Amino acid sequence: MKRKILVTSALPYANGPLHLGHLVEYTQTDIWVRYQRLRGNDCIYVCADDAHGTPIMLRAQSEGITPEELVSRMHGEHLRDFTAFGISFDVYHSTHSPENFTISQEIYRRLRNREHIAVREIEQAYDPVAGIFLPDRFIRGTCPSCGAPDQYGDNCEACGATYSPTDLLNPVSAVSGAVPERRPAEHYFFRLSDFGEFLKQWIHNGVLQPEMANKLDEWFQTGLSDWDISRDAPYFGIPIPDAPGKYFYVWLDALPGYMAATRNWCDTHGANFDDYWGPDASADVYHFIGKDIIYFHALFWPAMLKGAGFRLPTGIFAHGFMTVNGSKMSKSRGTSITAAQYLQQLEPEFLRYYFASKLNSRVEDIDLSLEDFFQKGNGDLVGKIVNLAARAAGFIHKHFAGQLAPSLGEDAGLYEKLSERREEIGTAFESREYGRAIREILNIADQANAYVDARAPWLLAKDADQRTTLHQVCTVTLNCFRLLATLLSPVVPRLAERSMAFLQCTLDWDALETPLLGHAIQVYDHLLQRMEKAGVETLIQIPAAIPADTMAGKKASEPTVAPDISIGEFSRVDLRIARILSAEAVEGAEKLLRLQLDIGESRPRIVFAGIKNAYTPENLAGRLTVMVANLSPRKMRFGISEGMVLAAGGAEGGLFLLSPDSGAEPGMKVG
Repeated sequence: MKRKILVTSALPYANGPLHLGHLVEYTQTDIWVRYQRLRGNDCIYVCADDAHGTPIMLRAQSEGITPEELVSRMHGEHLRDFTAFGISFDVYHSTHSPENFTISQEIYRRLRNREHIAVREIEQAYDPVAGIFLPDRFIRGTCPSCGAPDQYGDNCEACGATYSPTDLLNPVSAVSGAVPERRPAEHYFFRLSDFGEFLKQWIHNGVLQPEMANKLDEWFQTGLSDWDISRDAPYFGIPIPDAPGKYFYVWLDALPGYMAATRNWCDTHGANFDDYWGPDASADVYHFIGKDIIYFHALFWPAMLKGAGFRLPTGIFAHGFMTVNGSKMSKSRGTSITAAQYLQQLEPEFLRYYFASKLNSRVEDIDLSLEDFFQKGNGDLVGKIVNLAARAAGFIHKHFAGQLAPSLGEDAGLYEKLSERREEIGTAFESREYGRAIREILNIADQANAYVDARAPWLLAKDADQRTTLHQVCTVTLNCFRLLATLLSPVVPRLAERSMAFLQCTLDWDALETPLLGHAIQVYDHLLQRMEKAGVETLIQIPAAIPADTMAGKKASEPTVAPDISIGEFSRVDLRIARILSAEAVEGAEKLLRLQLDIGESRPRIVFAGIKNAYTPENLAGRLTVMVANLSPRKMRFGISEGMVLAAGGAEGGLFLLSPDSGAEPGMKVG
C-alpha cells in the first residue's frame, strides 16, 4: 500500500545566504523524499523562509529598504541556491504570507479560548538609543552561571545555561552598544506547563531519536516554564489579534509556517489540507531539523498543536552540525563556505554524494574533509560508477549499432544477484542510514568492475568468434550501471537523469527486476567530469583585510583592539575624503561592489569593497566617504583595487560606511 507523506525541513532565516552547513539538512531531507517518490509513495516536501523578527527589521533599515523587500530578495536567493543543489521542494513559501498570518492567528485564538494563554507584566531590556525592546540574542554580557564574558542574552555558549536577559551581568545592546534599560511591558505567554504530562510521555513514544528524547528529559527536572510569545512594536512580524502594538515572537509563527506552506500547496493542487494537519489526518508528517532547535519542535510545537486541536508529527529527525577540515565553520579561516561560493567552483552532485556517505540516523556531527571529499567524488562517483558505463558503451556502438544484446547469457545470474540487494539498500535509505546505503552501492560497483576486469571486453573485441559473448558482457555491464544509477538517484538526481537519458529508459525502482535487453542506447558522453584539485582548494580562502568584510560578523559588544602604534606610524596612513561617482555589482562575487571614487586626482580610483550585502549600488552614487589613498594596489581576479574604503560593523552583520559632515570635499585629508 502506497503511503501519503508530508516532509519538512527547518525554515532558513531570511537574513543571509545559505552556507554548506545549511545544506546538510536539506540534502538529508531531499534524499529521503526522493527515495519515497522512487518507491511510488505520495510524498510532498514543503519549506519556507523564516521571514520575521528584529534582525530582519534592522538589516532592512541598514540597507534603506523595507523588510518586505529584503525577505523577497532573500527568498529568491535561497530558492536559486536550493534549486542549483537539486533540492526538490513541492513548494518553497514564506512565513510572511497570507496563509501564515491566518494559521498563526487561528492557532493563537484556539489556545486563548482554551485558556492556554496568560497575560502578565514583565521587565524587558530596552535600548534607549535605538528606541526598541531588545530580543534576547541582541543583548551580550557576562553569564550569570559561569561568569563567561560576551554571551547572548538567553543562553551561555560556554556552560550551556539558559536564563532571562535581565539576569545577564554587564549587559550591552548589540544594536547600539548602549547599556539596556529595564522597562515594564505587558506580555503574552503560552502555558507550556499545561502540557507537561502529555509531553513527558509523547517524547518517548518513538517520534524522536532516543538521544534527543533523553536530552529533553532535562526540561522536566525543574518544571516547564511558560513561553513568552509576544514582542512589542516596532517589530516586523504577525500582529497578535486584539492586542494593539503586540506581535508574535518569531518562533510562534515560524512553526505554523510548515502548515502555511502545506496550505499553499493544497490550494494550488486541489488537495485537502485536513488530510495533512487535521485531527484525523491520513498522511504521515516528518520534520527534519538541526539538533539545536529540538526543544522548539519537540516541546513547544507538539504542545501548540495539541492545544489547538491539530494533528501531531509522526517523526522528528534531528541531525548534528558540520565542521570543515575538523574545525567549526569560520569566516576568519575562510571555511564559512556559502552555497553560491561552492557553485562557482564545483558540481553539486559531489557534495550531495559526500554528505550521503557521512550521514546516518543518529545525531552526529559530520566533517567536510576536503581531501576526503576530493577522493570520494573522483574515486567513487566518477571512477567506480560513472566509468562503468564508459567501459562498455563504446563496444555497443562500435560493434552492435547501439543495441543491447537480447539476453545476458551465462552471466544473467550476476545481474540477478546484484539486483536482489536493492531492498537492503532501500531499507537503509528508509531508515536514514545513508552511509550504509552508499557502502552497499559501492560494493555492487566493485563487483561489477571486477566482472568487467575478469571478462575483459577489450580482448573479446579482438576475436570475431567472441562477438556474442562481447555483446552479452557489455549488456550485463550496462545493466549493472543502470542498477547503480537508479539506486543512487535519491543522492545524485541529476547524474541519474543524465544516465537514464543515455540508457534511453525511465527511472524506475521496480523495473530493475527486468534487465534492459534488445534495447537501443545513446552514444556515451561524459556524465560527470572529475573535480580539479584547484577547484576544491579554492573553496577555502582567507578573507582579505577589508574593514567592510572583517567587521561584517562583529557585534557592537565585540570590540577588537589592535596593538598600540606610534603617531608616526599612524601619519603614514593617507586618509582622504572620496566621492562615490558610481557603484556596480561585480559578476561572480558575492559581497563586492566596484566603486569609482573621486579623491581630487586627475582620474577616478577603482576600489573593490565588500559592502554589497549592506548597500545597493544605486544608493551610493554621489555619497561622500573616507578611503585609504596610499594603500598598495591589490590585484584581484576582478581587477586592481586602488585603495580601501572604511566601514564600521553593526548588529547582526550590518555595515556602515564612514561619512564626513556636509561641506567636506573630495581629496581633503582626514586626520
